[in-house]
Amino acid sequence: MVTVEFRQGTLLVGGPDAETESLRSWCQHDERVGLWRAEAIAYADIILTLHRCRIPYEDRARAFATLTLSLAESRAARAYQGEAVAAWTGAGRRGVVVLPTGAGKSFVARQAIQQTQRSTLVVVPTLDLLEQWARQLAEGFRTEIGILGGGERRLGELTVSTYDSAMLTMEFYGNRFGLLVVDECHHLPGATTQHLARMCIAPFRLGLTATPERPDGGDDRVGALLGPICYRREIDELDADVLSPYRTVRLELELDADEERQYRQHRELYTAFVREHQISFADAGGWGRFLALCARQAGGREAFDAYLAQKRIARSCRAKYGMIWELLRRHAGERALVFTADNATAYEIGRSFLLPVLTHHTRLSERREVLDAFRRGEYPVLVTSRVLNEGVDVPEASVGIVVSGSAGVREHVQRLGRILRPVAGKQAVLYELVSAGTSESFVSDRRRQHRAYERPHSLPS
Repeated sequence: MVTVEFRQGTLLVGGPDAETESLRSWCQHDERVGLWRAEAIAYADIILTLHRCRIPYEDRARAFATLTLSLAESRAARAYQGEAVAAWTGAGRRGVVVLPTGAGKSFVARQAIQQTQRSTLVVVPTLDLLEQWARQLAEGFRTEIGILGGGERRLGELTVSTYDSAMLTMEFYGNRFGLLVVDECHHLPGATTQHLARMCIAPFRLGLTATPERPDGGDDRVGALLGPICYRREIDELDADVLSPYRTVRLELELDADEERQYRQHRELYTAFVREHQISFADAGGWGRFLALCARQAGGREAFDAYLAQKRIARSCRAKYGMIWELLRRHAGERALVFTADNATAYEIGRSFLLPVLTHHTRLSERREVLDAFRRGEYPVLVTSRVLNEGVDVPEASVGIVVSGSAGVREHVQRLGRILRPVAGKQAVLYELVSAGTSESFVSDRRRQHRAYERPHSLPS
């Protein structure tokens, strides 16, 4: 008889029949313990192989329960949500569902949990999402929710964890869950984060994201960890009653004469260093090589300072501040989110216009208070760097102002998604402020390479 045991995030497979060729795909012999060892993620494959080959086995690894949950949802699933659950089920309950921000990915997850009826771990990237998911699951299933993260460490039939806490605890709890749900699963293939999925035996896996593509080409690793994409819908494929109609406006703003002069000076110094040392940022290691040369080559410190200075001028020129004020006046009475690429700019805008600011430095209790005040309308405008890019539910926001950001398509689509959650009569607009004649024009072109921006609006003509 073969025995399968969970130990410290791995599986130990023993017994005389364990040396069968059919298990070699997942197991390697561990001389230290005299047993065959496999990653915990291989649990379902090993058990199915033993069953298919009619090899007697004892499953000592499984510690997850079969549940009898009842979902107290008053609303029925939308057609595409039902299609998503059906597609995931048809894929063997392993796969990734891609839906736009605000389209109800968490509702799809609750339907999947209800259908699967196994102890479930939901993994999320931030403490804000930890709270949000725990609240939604508690309301949906009328049961106490386990929490791993934010200073809490308790398990439940349904448990929500941050990525960080899951990585730290899966070697102990990786056999306690039959269903693994990973929110914002494009983060999962990271060098360390992927181990939370590898150390978990969950035979059923659901990934959720609005933007599955990764700039490092690691999309395939998501499939290996959770299953391939089984269902996908984009922003422009959903009806107006699902996401608010929207338009996007790109505003090119001229630098003042002194800003233009300083920008050119810094830009020329920085690019001269890059040319001298034949650095190509198109190469995967280009940025790392630039930093290394700045640290050890003559003129490197000056070149790096010049790089930061020209970027700072483009990101926060005076014309952008004037336009922020104009847009806030134009949309007086509406809820607006102002996005920046860095904390310093966010805080400066907050000081200039006396607006509340959220960054990753904001304490969780303060962040909760600020978001609640925004939802109630006490704060009509919030300024943020990156903490609202993902997941946080602010359906009241109808105006987005991107003051600065990265060249990443994902970030830009996520920021659009923040203002698309449906509210009756709402028409959303995303403004993108670009410093004309600077590298921001290239950055803007790069991050707009998504079908949501192929047409400037979804509003009827």
